Amino acid sequence: MGKLTYDSTMVVDFDDRTLAHLHLVVGAKLRRGEAFFFSWKDDPGAGDGRTSIWLHPMIPIAFKFHGGRSPSINRAWIDALMLSANSAQGLQLMPEPEMPAHTGSVEVHE
Repeated sequence: MGKLTYDSTMVVDFDDRTLAHLHLVVGAKLRRGEAFFFSWKDDPGAGDGRTSIWLHPMIPIAFKFHGGRSPSINRAWIDALMLSANSAQGLQLMPEPEMPAHTGSVEVHE
């Protein structure tokens, strides 16, 4: 499990694959100076509710991956997450869609 640390006060676990996709979407938004909400459904062990945080270029955020290898990136998931991030509701974490057979995956090296 990777970790997303928000404002040095909140640490949230996400699997490395999910975290890699969030890293790309959040990074793109913050590089453009855009602030937005990010929401996800909590793990049942954390109460089974929802959490929403305000992401802003001036609020520190860190992505800590558990594994040493970067996962392949599903372009369809990036597109769906980015569409969500650009909506009035902000970025909503959603399940990964199947990769279209013709596009495959994209390798991202950090």
